[in-house]
Amino acid sequence: MPDTTPRIANLSDHVGQTVTVRGWVTHVRSSGKVAFAVIRDGTGVMQAVFVKTQLPPEVWERFKELTLETSVYVTGEVRAEPRAPGGFEMGVVGLAIFGSSPLDYPIQPKEHGIDFLLDHRHFWLRSNRQRAIFSVRNEIEQSIHDFFYERGFLRIDTPILTAAIGERSGLFSTEYFEEGNAYLAQTGQLYGEAAAAAFGKIYTFGPTFRAEKSKTRRHLTEFWMIEPEVAWNDSADNMRLQEDFISYIVQRCLERRGAELRELERDIAPLERVKAPFHRVNYTDAVAVIQDKGSETKWGDDLGAEDESLLVADYDRPVFVMNYPKEAKAFYMKENPEDPRTVLCDDCLAPEGYGEIIGGSQREDDYDKLLRRIHEEALPVDAYGWYLDLRKYGTFVHSGFGLGLERTVAWICGLPHIREASAFPRMMHRLRP
Repeated sequence: MPDTTPRIANLSDHVGQTVTVRGWVTHVRSSGKVAFAVIRDGTGVMQAVFVKTQLPPEVWERFKELTLETSVYVTGEVRAEPRAPGGFEMGVVGLAIFGSSPLDYPIQPKEHGIDFLLDHRHFWLRSNRQRAIFSVRNEIEQSIHDFFYERGFLRIDTPILTAAIGERSGLFSTEYFEEGNAYLAQTGQLYGEAAAAAFGKIYTFGPTFRAEKSKTRRHLTEFWMIEPEVAWNDSADNMRLQEDFISYIVQRCLERRGAELRELERDIAPLERVKAPFHRVNYTDAVAVIQDKGSETKWGDDLGAEDESLLVADYDRPVFVMNYPKEAKAFYMKENPEDPRTVLCDDCLAPEGYGEIIGGSQREDDYDKLLRRIHEEALPVDAYGWYLDLRKYGTFVHSGFGLGLERTVAWICGLPHIREASAFPRMMHRLRP
């Protein structure tokens, strides 16, 4: 049977047909005998045209009840009209109001401050800009699953509540029955390593939590991470997987989300240059470069956001910074045999000042070295007994990385702040809505 209630994104298949569109009103205007309403349904926008002489009187009168965000059913013939919002319009013959909207709808067609918009995030999501952002995010998420599925990876869902921490940064803790404290997971990686020993190539995709008191444009307290782990991959293999992965995601968005990137006024030239191989810079050389540019960062320090921006300014695509000092990185990273002061790791820095989007490493596969690092970090050995067992019973070379989804969305969309990359962002001073 023909679809008589299509979504706006599919109206090109219904030109010349009479259909019903269900959605919400974003704009209304009238010139006396002809009136217009722009309707959105989450997939796009459409202009509805009301001609007084061609309508029953009750339909014309009903148009006068339309206000911003009134939910409606509009029925009429679909016409292609390049000048209309969305490229299509409907010659209306019928109108039904499902849900009225008071005149005091909070977000009006005017400038609003960011705090006001975040307080009304449940309404702000309805804007064209937000629809474009989350269409890109959806494409990124789907491309992630497709990339790993096509390459034979198994998805593993890891715990959100855990007794073992993965990073130095702050933890959210909670009482866990009679077991003492549990922590909201900072990473699924440790469990991913166990799964890699079982299945070879796996990835995890889920929410992670950091209790850092950070107010930067690049940090959220709740964010989503994609973490592949691969048995028998060393650090070099790990970076090749990362650059293939990032290139795949970016090209997929360019191919399928051009309209949304245009809505966001994203300059796509930098994205078109995102192709493997990426640039590679040793940490020691990176410190020398940024010091020459005025940075006060010393060897042994982690690189800050300003340092990363100084470094990537010289390159036309993402950059790997490799082999950081041991003290700057997590306990599980493998000691660099060529320089025991450092570990076999990499940060993948996006261009245009977006900074680190991936952190990866080869994992320490030596039982004694890993145990020593756990002691050095003053971590509870009993919580990591099962993790140490992976090195005790059939240890193996393995590596992996974590990609921050919201940072990747912000970079590809060209957003000035990561908060727009999350539907309901959680930040240091924001828990609602």
